Amino acid sequence: MTHSFSKPSAGVCSARTAAPLSDAEIRARTDSYFNRTRQIVSRFGDCEVTYAFFIRRPVISAPGLMLEWLKNVMAQRQAPYTVDVVHPEGEWVGAGEPLVYVTGSFTHLADLETLLLQKLGSPCVAAHRAYQMALSLPHTRFLAMDARHCAGYEMQELMAYAASVGGREAQENGAIGFVGTANDAVAPFFGGTHGAGTMPHALIGYAGSTVRAAEMFHAEFPHTDLVVLVDYFGQEITDALAVCNRFPKLAAAGKLAVRLDTHGGRFMQGLNPQESYAVVNRHAPEALRRYRSDKELRYLIGTGVSAAAIWKMREELDHAGFPHVKIIASSGFGVTKCACMADAHAPIDVVGTGSFIPELWNETYATADIVSYNGVERVKIGREFLLPSFRKTTKGEQA
Repeated sequence: MTHSFSKPSAGVCSARTAAPLSDAEIRARTDSYFNRTRQIVSRFGDCEVTYAFFIRRPVISAPGLMLEWLKNVMAQRQAPYTVDVVHPEGEWVGAGEPLVYVTGSFTHLADLETLLLQKLGSPCVAAHRAYQMALSLPHTRFLAMDARHCAGYEMQELMAYAASVGGREAQENGAIGFVGTANDAVAPFFGGTHGAGTMPHALIGYAGSTVRAAEMFHAEFPHTDLVVLVDYFGQEITDALAVCNRFPKLAAAGKLAVRLDTHGGRFMQGLNPQESYAVVNRHAPEALRRYRSDKELRYLIGTGVSAAAIWKMREELDHAGFPHVKIIASSGFGVTKCACMADAHAPIDVVGTGSFIPELWNETYATADIVSYNGVERVKIGREFLLPSFRKTTKGEQA
């Protein structure tokens, strides 16, 4: 095999998604017309083909898992092939632009198309979303918490890989980006071995109080920074200050954080529409004076984890003498919400989110077309833009 891309990024080689399948498994999972095509080509004579892979919307290139799986399958089949990565991992790709060209035996590539496409589209779109989110809040650390929203482990790997790619590209542009995940299994994508996270709401329900849950956690994990959910009883400020007063040394050392996860059915303690407006107006009046959609305005001063809620918590912590206690925010932090938080200068230390998962799944559909048979360019009408010669001509005209 020859290729034009660098070695796989962290976590890709060990990913289950990249593990090769047997021919029987591939035959069962691919579309039947590809199986029949392989059988026909095997009978009438193999030829060398070149596939072009593309997506119909702008994305961040994230082909690593697809290419690693292809490498492992072709090695298992002892079939040579070449890869030309037009847009390396992390690079912005325009709508319809080829990301990758793959050249090899039609017999050995024909039945792989379905499975290759499954591993390309969604991580590229998710990487783009992760990149936008991290770039909106460049001084905030992001934790990937997507597992519960994934349809099985393969999707979880694809999404974690995507967050790591988008996060690294944001880091290239000065952002902190995605620094970890909530799960051990996908931690290698972020250069780690363990997932991050402390307590769910279930532990607080078990303990009977927020303070008691914090005490139990600290007793079991005394050397781990303490992150406490404070919305269980609807007393975010009261419970946050109670935990800080219970662990003043941790609070002073910056080893204590409160996580806001207030659901969208109510305001955080101490807020209502008028007070929410007043809080944001104190810190970012310009954010309120710009035109907003109803959705954006809700992120600023509405129910749930709004910019007002984050600013209110910061005010209360600072006023009580706990300026080093961090604020972790979760609950629907996607592209638009992160942009609104940036506009309001919300003092968020960490965002825990799985909302880089694509919202519109039909935007994740990747496509492949053969553009060359035995070195002769040929593609269906309407896809001429995929031809290597078309791309060279276009580049020449632009130059």
